[in-house]
Formats: sequence, C-alpha cells, structure tokens
Amino acid sequence: MSDCEDGPVPEKCAENSMERKQTFVEAFGSLKNSEFYRKADEACNSKCSTSGSSKAVRPSGSKSNPVLVSPRQRGNPLLKSILNVPWEYEEIIPDYVMGRTTCALFLSLRYHNLNPDYINERLKQLGKQYELRVLLVQVDTKDPHHALKNLTRISILTDVTLMLAWSAEEAGRIIETYKIFENKPPDMIMEKQESGPYQKLVSALTTVRSINRTDATTLLTTFGSLEKILKATPETLGLCPGLGPQKANRLYKVLHQPFLRESAVKRKVKSVSKC
Repeated sequence: MSDCEDGPVPEKCAENSMERKQTFVEAFGSLKNSEFYRKADEACNSKCSTSGSSKAVRPSGSKSNPVLVSPRQRGNPLLKSILNVPWEYEEIIPDYVMGRTTCALFLSLRYHNLNPDYINERLKQLGKQYELRVLLVQVDTKDPHHALKNLTRISILTDVTLMLAWSAEEAGRIIETYKIFENKPPDMIMEKQESGPYQKLVSALTTVRSINRTDATTLLTTFGSLEKILKATPETLGLCPGLGPQKANRLYKVLHQPFLRESAVKRKVKSVSKC
C-alpha cells in the first residue's frame, strides 16, 4: 500500500503527487531541449519532403529502369498483374517500353473489330524506332480466327512480333517477362542440347514424324539398342506400348530408306563404269 492509503494524512499525499508532477515536467523539459525533439508540424514537413524526393528516377543505362507505360493505358487491367517489376507512366509513342530496344503495342481484339484501322495508325506512328516491336493482343472474342489471321498478316508485313494473351493477367505477365529478361543472355531460353549417346538416339528417333520422346524412350527400353530396332519387323515394332501399326510402319520405312538418292547412286555407278 502507498502512504496515502495508510493514514489520514492528505497533506503528505498532495505533496508526493506534486513532487511526481514536477519530476515529469522537468524530465519532459530536458527532452524538449534535446536534439531528439521536433514539433509535429516540423516532423510532418520533413516526412512529406522525404516522400516527395523518393519518386522513381530513371537513370540512363541503369538495369533497374521501370517499365514505361503510356498514359493512354491508364485503367488497363493488365497493369494490376505487373507485380515483379516497377512501372511508371511516361509520354511515349508505344503503349509499353520494356527495355532500351523493346516496346509493345496493346490491342484488344474486341476493340480491333470495332476500329480495324486503329492498329495501322499506331504502327505508322511507331515506325522503326525499336529493334523488337511486340503487338500484344488480348483475345476477348468468341470467334477470333478471322481477326487473328488479319493481324498475323499485318505483323509479317510490318516486322512485328505477335503475342497473344487470353486474359489481362496473362498480358501483364508477358510484359513483365519481357522486362525481366531484358538483360539476360539468349542461351537462357534456348533448348539445351544433350550430349549423351542415349539422348542423341532419342533425338534422332523423334525426327520421324509422329514419333515423340515417349515413343523413342519406349523403343530403346524395349529393344535395348538401335541395331535391334533396325532389325525388327513392323509387326514387332507395333507391339510396343503407345506405338501402334501406323507409327510402326512409318518408322520402319524411314529406317530402311537408302541414305543416297537414286539419282546420286546412278551418277556414281556411271562414273565408276566409265573408269
């Protein structure tokens, strides 16, 4: 219990409270005079000036440049799907700039059906300003084949890469992926060539039409070697799981075709006979 609860001495309790109050005022006064104290309006002004100066700056040659977005794309749902790279609005001719030499024009297929001349005008404005020009088309109609055929023709004539997205989320990921791979070497997306003899055999067998990697693996597992596959009959080849008579006949014909054409063989025979 405190002294105020022990006995009827109100003067002593009041004196103790005055001492505690004075001690707090003195402590706060010393804190107010220190370097750690700032008024509320000063702290707000400092915070606002710091946040204002933290606006994204795009230094030249920096690898962390954001995706540049044209203001005409404001409100496009695909922007919500660009999460792994920064982006900002800027006055540019294309709709998106994903790198120093890469840009994209966005086109909704539904809008293209209503305004077929729009994309031609945009491509004329863009010209040849970027090495890689992407036409990102969001397929949002039930029957897109005729329109896509027309856009494919336009892309070939204007040397533009046509990319299709079936949703705004997929379109956003395409823009994001172009930005992520901006400074990556091309061998990262190239198919890795296997150097082992088994993989070379699998690759050789898959060059036959309709023979996939699973079929090639099944053939090598069943027969054990390419020599036994060559000696097998079409009926024996057709017994392999997943192969069937049609694939077996096609594989047999390919494996037993002569390596030299008939005309080349005849010329070789004629040259030997003349000698």
